Amino acid sequence: MATVFARPKLDVFGVSTAFVVRKINLSDLGNALRLGWEDFKAIPTHAVVLCVIYPVLGLVLFRLVIGYSVLPLLFPLAAGFTLIGPFAALGLYELSRRRERGEEAAAWDAMHVLRAPSFGAMLELGILLLVLFGVWIAAADAIYIATFGHAPAATIPDFATRVLTTPEGWSLIIVGCGVGFLFAVAALCVSVVSFPLMLDRHATAIDAIRTSLRAVRENPVAMAVWGLVVAALLAIGSLPFFVGLAVVLPVLGHATWHLYRKVVEPDPNPPEEQPRPPIGHRYAADFPASLFPWSRER
Repeated sequence: MATVFARPKLDVFGVSTAFVVRKINLSDLGNALRLGWEDFKAIPTHAVVLCVIYPVLGLVLFRLVIGYSVLPLLFPLAAGFTLIGPFAALGLYELSRRRERGEEAAAWDAMHVLRAPSFGAMLELGILLLVLFGVWIAAADAIYIATFGHAPAATIPDFATRVLTTPEGWSLIIVGCGVGFLFAVAALCVSVVSFPLMLDRHATAIDAIRTSLRAVRENPVAMAVWGLVVAALLAIGSLPFFVGLAVVLPVLGHATWHLYRKVVEPDPNPPEEQPRPPIGHRYAADFPASLFPWSRER
Protein backbone atom coordinates (compact mmCIF):
# COMPACT_ATOMS: atom_id res chain seq x y z
CA MET A 1 0.00 0.00 0.00
CA ALA A 2 1.46 3.31 -1.07
CA THR A 3 2.15 5.93 1.58
CA VAL A 4 0.56 9.29 0.95
CA PHE A 5 2.47 12.36 2.09
CA ALA A 6 0.40 15.43 2.79
CA ARG A 7 1.58 18.53 1.00
CA PRO A 8 2.26 21.49 3.31
CA LYS A 9 -0.52 24.06 3.42
CA LEU A 10 0.27 27.46 1.98
CA ASP A 11 -1.24 30.81 2.83
CA VAL A 12 -2.32 33.42 0.30
CA PHE A 13 1.31 34.50 -0.10
CA GLY A 14 2.45 30.97 -0.90
CA VAL A 15 4.21 30.63 2.46
CA SER A 16 4.07 27.37 4.40
CA THR A 17 1.70 27.29 7.37
CA ALA A 18 2.97 23.95 8.64
CA PHE A 19 4.41 25.73 11.67
CA VAL A 20 2.25 28.15 13.63
CA VAL A 21 3.83 31.58 14.14
CA ARG A 22 2.89 33.65 17.17
CA LYS A 23 2.84 37.38 17.58
CA ILE A 24 5.36 38.64 20.12
CA ASN A 25 6.13 41.97 21.75
CA LEU A 26 9.25 43.76 22.91
CA SER A 27 9.07 42.21 26.37
CA ASP A 28 9.52 38.80 24.75
CA LEU A 29 12.81 40.00 23.28
CA GLY A 30 14.03 41.04 26.71
CA ASN A 31 12.94 37.71 28.14
CA ALA A 32 14.78 35.81 25.39
CA LEU A 33 17.96 37.73 26.16
CA ARG A 34 17.55 37.05 29.88
CA LEU A 35 17.13 33.32 29.25
CA GLY A 36 20.12 33.39 26.91
CA TRP A 37 22.21 34.96 29.65
CA GLU A 38 21.04 32.30 32.11
CA ASP A 39 22.07 29.57 29.67
CA PHE A 40 25.46 31.18 29.26
CA LYS A 41 25.98 31.38 33.03
CA ALA A 42 24.93 27.74 33.42
CA ILE A 43 27.22 26.45 30.67
CA PRO A 44 29.94 29.06 30.14
CA THR A 45 32.79 26.69 29.32
CA HIS A 46 31.49 25.28 26.08
CA ALA A 47 29.93 28.60 25.07
CA VAL A 48 33.36 30.21 25.17
CA VAL A 49 35.00 27.18 23.52
CA LEU A 50 32.50 27.27 20.67
CA CYS A 51 32.90 31.00 20.08
CA VAL A 52 36.53 31.66 20.88
CA ILE A 53 37.23 31.38 17.15
CA TYR A 54 35.56 34.73 16.64
CA PRO A 55 37.90 36.92 18.72
CA VAL A 56 40.86 34.87 17.50
CA LEU A 57 39.74 35.33 13.93
CA GLY A 58 39.28 39.02 14.57
CA LEU A 59 42.88 39.35 15.72
CA VAL A 60 44.06 37.35 12.70
CA LEU A 61 42.09 39.63 10.39
CA PHE A 62 43.64 42.64 12.09
CA ARG A 63 47.13 41.23 11.44
CA LEU A 64 46.29 40.38 7.83
CA VAL A 65 45.01 43.88 7.27
CA ILE A 66 48.27 45.40 8.49
CA GLY A 67 50.44 42.97 6.59
CA TYR A 68 48.62 42.67 3.27
CA SER A 69 47.06 46.13 2.74
CA VAL A 70 43.45 45.03 2.71
CA LEU A 71 42.58 47.50 5.42
CA PRO A 72 39.37 48.71 3.71
CA LEU A 73 37.89 45.22 4.13
CA LEU A 74 38.45 45.00 7.90
CA PHE A 75 35.08 46.50 8.82
CA PRO A 76 33.12 44.63 6.10
CA LEU A 77 34.71 41.35 7.22
CA ALA A 78 33.90 41.95 10.88
CA ALA A 79 30.36 43.14 10.13
CA GLY A 80 29.80 40.33 7.64
CA PHE A 81 30.25 37.64 10.26
CA THR A 82 26.78 38.55 11.50
CA LEU A 83 25.48 37.05 8.25
CA ILE A 84 26.87 33.60 9.05
CA GLY A 85 26.45 33.86 12.83
CA PRO A 86 23.10 31.98 12.87
CA PHE A 87 24.78 28.95 11.30
CA ALA A 88 27.87 29.18 13.51
CA ALA A 89 25.63 29.12 16.59
CA LEU A 90 24.17 25.66 15.86
CA GLY A 91 25.99 24.14 18.82
CA LEU A 92 24.58 26.80 21.13
CA TYR A 93 21.02 26.01 20.01
CA GLU A 94 21.67 22.37 20.83
CA LEU A 95 22.94 23.23 24.29
CA SER A 96 19.90 25.40 25.04
CA ARG A 97 17.60 22.67 23.71
CA ARG A 98 19.21 20.04 25.93
CA ARG A 99 19.10 22.28 29.00
CA GLU A 100 15.45 23.08 28.31
CA ARG A 101 14.65 19.36 28.16
CA GLY A 102 16.53 18.69 31.40
CA GLU A 103 19.22 16.67 29.60
CA GLU A 104 22.95 16.73 30.23
CA ALA A 105 24.62 19.82 28.78
CA ALA A 106 28.30 19.04 29.14
CA ALA A 107 31.24 20.51 27.27
CA TRP A 108 31.04 18.57 24.03
CA ASP A 109 27.31 17.83 23.91
CA ALA A 110 27.03 20.64 21.36
CA MET A 111 28.64 18.26 18.87
CA HIS A 112 25.45 16.17 18.88
CA VAL A 113 24.05 18.71 16.45
CA LEU A 114 26.11 16.96 13.78
CA ARG A 115 23.83 13.95 14.15
CA ALA A 116 20.58 15.91 13.85
CA PRO A 117 18.24 14.43 11.21
CA SER A 118 18.00 17.84 9.55
CA PHE A 119 21.71 18.64 9.64
CA GLY A 120 21.85 18.40 5.84
CA ALA A 121 19.15 21.07 5.58
CA MET A 122 21.01 23.24 8.10
CA LEU A 123 24.16 22.86 6.03
CA GLU A 124 22.29 23.93 2.90
CA LEU A 125 21.09 27.13 4.54
CA GLY A 126 24.53 27.68 6.04
CA ILE A 127 26.05 27.55 2.55
CA LEU A 128 23.45 30.06 1.39
CA LEU A 129 24.48 32.44 4.18
CA LEU A 130 28.14 31.88 3.33
CA VAL A 131 27.43 32.83 -0.29
CA LEU A 132 25.61 35.92 0.98
CA PHE A 133 28.69 36.75 3.05
CA GLY A 134 30.93 36.44 0.00
CA VAL A 135 28.67 38.66 -2.08
CA TRP A 136 28.69 41.26 0.70
CA ILE A 137 32.51 41.32 0.81
CA ALA A 138 32.66 41.68 -2.98
CA ALA A 139 30.11 44.50 -2.85
CA ALA A 140 32.01 46.29 -0.08
CA ASP A 141 35.25 46.02 -2.06
CA ALA A 142 33.52 47.37 -5.17
CA ILE A 143 32.10 50.32 -3.23
CA TYR A 144 35.56 51.21 -1.88
CA ILE A 145 37.18 50.98 -5.31
CA ALA A 146 34.42 53.10 -6.84
CA THR A 147 35.02 55.73 -4.16
CA PHE A 148 38.82 55.79 -3.75
CA GLY A 149 40.14 53.79 -6.66
CA HIS A 150 42.65 50.94 -6.43
CA ALA A 151 45.25 52.79 -4.33
CA PRO A 152 45.41 51.02 -0.93
CA ALA A 153 45.62 52.84 2.39
CA ALA A 154 49.19 52.80 3.65
CA THR A 155 48.48 52.78 7.39
CA ILE A 156 45.56 52.76 9.80
CA PRO A 157 45.86 56.53 10.53
CA ASP A 158 45.96 57.20 6.79
CA PHE A 159 42.88 55.10 6.21
CA ALA A 160 41.00 56.70 9.13
CA THR A 161 41.86 60.18 7.89
CA ARG A 162 40.76 59.32 4.36
CA VAL A 163 37.42 57.90 5.50
CA LEU A 164 36.50 60.30 8.30
CA THR A 165 37.71 63.66 7.03
CA THR A 166 36.87 63.66 3.31
CA PRO A 167 33.57 63.89 1.42
CA GLU A 168 34.46 60.66 -0.37
CA GLY A 169 34.98 58.96 2.97
CA TRP A 170 31.58 59.97 4.28
CA SER A 171 30.03 58.86 1.01
CA LEU A 172 31.72 55.49 1.50
CA ILE A 173 30.32 55.24 5.04
CA ILE A 174 26.77 56.11 3.99
CA VAL A 175 26.65 53.89 0.92
CA GLY A 176 28.49 51.02 2.58
CA CYS A 177 26.27 51.04 5.67
CA GLY A 178 23.18 51.27 3.48
CA VAL A 179 24.18 48.28 1.37
CA GLY A 180 25.28 46.37 4.46
CA PHE A 181 21.91 47.06 6.04
CA LEU A 182 20.16 45.43 3.08
CA PHE A 183 22.35 42.32 3.40
CA ALA A 184 21.65 42.18 7.14
CA VAL A 185 17.90 42.45 6.57
CA ALA A 186 18.03 39.64 4.02
CA ALA A 187 19.97 37.40 6.42
CA LEU A 188 17.62 38.20 9.30
CA CYS A 189 14.52 37.42 7.25
CA VAL A 190 15.68 34.00 6.10
CA SER A 191 17.41 32.85 9.30
CA VAL A 192 15.90 34.46 12.39
CA VAL A 193 14.21 31.19 13.47
CA SER A 194 15.29 28.85 10.65
CA PHE A 195 18.15 26.97 12.29
CA PRO A 196 16.43 26.37 15.66
CA LEU A 197 13.34 25.20 13.75
CA MET A 198 15.33 22.71 11.68
CA LEU A 199 17.04 21.42 14.82
CA ASP A 200 13.86 21.16 16.85
CA ARG A 201 11.25 20.09 14.29
CA HIS A 202 13.46 18.52 11.59
CA ALA A 203 12.08 20.93 9.00
CA THR A 204 13.45 21.25 5.50
CA ALA A 205 15.48 24.32 4.59
CA ILE A 206 12.64 25.63 2.39
CA ASP A 207 10.01 25.26 5.12
CA ALA A 208 12.37 26.81 7.68
CA ILE A 209 12.99 29.83 5.46
CA ARG A 210 9.27 30.20 4.78
CA THR A 211 8.51 30.08 8.48
CA SER A 212 11.23 32.63 9.20
CA LEU A 213 9.74 34.95 6.57
CA ARG A 214 6.33 34.54 8.18
CA ALA A 215 7.80 35.33 11.58
CA VAL A 216 9.24 38.59 10.26
CA ARG A 217 6.02 39.44 8.42
CA GLU A 218 3.87 38.82 11.50
CA ASN A 219 6.25 40.66 13.88
CA PRO A 220 7.90 43.45 11.85
CA VAL A 221 8.52 45.81 14.77
CA ALA A 222 9.81 43.14 17.15
CA MET A 223 12.10 41.65 14.51
CA ALA A 224 13.43 45.08 13.54
CA VAL A 225 14.23 45.78 17.19
CA TRP A 226 15.82 42.35 17.51
CA GLY A 227 18.07 43.11 14.55
CA LEU A 228 19.10 46.42 16.10
CA VAL A 229 19.81 44.74 19.45
CA VAL A 230 21.98 42.12 17.77
CA ALA A 231 23.88 44.76 15.80
CA ALA A 232 24.42 46.91 18.90
CA LEU A 233 25.63 44.01 21.04
CA LEU A 234 27.98 42.81 18.31
CA ALA A 235 29.40 46.30 17.95
CA ILE A 236 29.97 46.50 21.71
CA GLY A 237 31.45 43.00 21.76
CA SER A 238 33.91 43.92 19.00
CA LEU A 239 35.65 46.34 21.34
CA PRO A 240 38.42 45.95 22.05
CA PHE A 241 39.83 43.68 19.32
CA PHE A 242 36.70 41.47 19.17
CA VAL A 243 37.42 39.89 22.57
CA GLY A 244 33.96 40.76 23.90
CA LEU A 245 32.42 38.53 21.23
CA ALA A 246 33.42 35.52 23.35
CA VAL A 247 30.55 36.54 25.66
CA VAL A 248 28.20 38.38 23.30
CA LEU A 249 28.02 35.63 20.66
CA PRO A 250 27.08 32.75 22.98
CA VAL A 251 24.50 34.90 24.78
CA LEU A 252 22.93 35.86 21.45
CA GLY A 253 23.07 32.25 20.27
CA HIS A 254 21.24 30.98 23.34
CA ALA A 255 18.81 33.91 23.17
CA THR A 256 17.99 33.07 19.55
CA TRP A 257 16.84 29.63 20.66
CA HIS A 258 14.51 31.16 23.23
CA LEU A 259 13.27 33.72 20.69
CA TYR A 260 12.39 30.80 18.42
CA ARG A 261 10.44 29.21 21.28
CA LYS A 262 8.41 32.38 21.67
CA VAL A 263 7.77 32.88 17.95
CA VAL A 264 6.95 29.34 16.77
CA GLU A 265 4.19 27.29 18.39
CA PRO A 266 5.55 24.05 19.91
CA ASP A 267 4.82 20.74 18.23
CA PRO A 268 1.53 19.44 19.72
CA ASN A 269 2.71 15.86 19.15
CA PRO A 270 6.47 15.86 19.63
CA PRO A 271 8.24 12.66 18.57
CA GLU A 272 9.52 10.49 21.37
CA GLU A 273 13.27 10.35 21.64
CA GLN A 274 15.29 7.67 23.34
CA PRO A 275 16.99 9.11 26.43
CA ARG A 276 20.75 9.22 26.13
CA PRO A 277 22.64 7.50 28.94
CA PRO A 278 24.91 9.76 31.03
CA ILE A 279 28.46 9.74 29.77
CA GLY A 280 30.08 10.16 33.15
CA HIS A 281 33.50 11.55 33.90
CA ARG A 282 36.08 11.89 31.19
CA TYR A 283 39.78 11.59 31.78
CA ALA A 284 42.90 12.75 30.01
CA ALA A 285 43.46 9.21 28.76
CA ASP A 286 40.28 9.53 26.71
CA PHE A 287 41.75 12.35 24.60
CA PRO A 288 41.30 12.77 21.64
CA ALA A 289 38.40 10.29 21.64
CA SER A 290 36.53 12.57 24.06
CA LEU A 291 36.25 15.13 21.27
CA PHE A 292 33.94 12.74 19.44
CA PRO A 293 31.59 11.41 22.13
CA TRP A 294 29.12 9.88 19.69
CA SER A 295 31.83 7.39 18.57
CA ARG A 296 31.44 5.58 21.91
CA GLU A 297 27.65 5.38 21.78
CA ARG A 298 26.15 2.14 20.52
